[in-house]
Amino acid sequence: MTGNAAPRVRGGPVPSTQPADGFTHVELTHLEKRIENWIRFGREAREQVLDRRRRILSFRSGSIFAFVRWAANDFGTIISRIDIVGAVEPGEAYQTLPFVRPGGDILLKIEGWPKVEQVLRHIDAVEAAGIDACEVAPDHWRHVHNRMRAGEAPRAYTLARHQAWLQRREVER
Repeated sequence: MTGNAAPRVRGGPVPSTQPADGFTHVELTHLEKRIENWIRFGREAREQVLDRRRRILSFRSGSIFAFVRWAANDFGTIISRIDIVGAVEPGEAYQTLPFVRPGGDILLKIEGWPKVEQVLRHIDAVEAAGIDACEVAPDHWRHVHNRMRAGEAPRAYTLARHQAWLQRREVER
C-alpha cells in the first residue's frame, strides 16, 4: 500500500475504530417490551435522532455515564445489564462494549436484573446525598463493581468521600 490510502477489505475501506470527532457515541434503542437501552446518568454533549426508536448520544472525553441495557423475547428477559463507563481520550486504550463506539473505560459491569436494581438504588442514594453521579470518583464505581461481584454490599459514597475525591482530582491536575 502506498500513500494515505486506507486498507481495503472486500472492496471497501476498513472503518476507523476511533470516531474522528473524539467523542464516545452510545446508540440507544427503545422497542417497547423488547429492547430498552437508556442512559441512567451522564452529560451528553450531542444527541442525534436516527428515527423514532433510535438515537445516538455523544459524550466528551473524561465524562462518566451509566448505560443500561435490557432486552426480552417471547419467553422473558434475555439480558439486563448496567455499565458505568468513562469516555476515553482519542488514542487512549479502551474496552469494547456493544452499542458504544469506540468503547470506554468500564468502571462497573453488572448483569442480572436484581443486581442491576441494586446498582440503580446505589446511584439513587448518591444523588439523594446531593452528589451528581457523573462527578463520583471512578474508583468508587470500581469498588461497587468489586463488592457486588464478591456478594458484598458496597460502602456508601458520602459527601466527605466526595470532597476528598474533588481535592485529590484538583491536586492531580
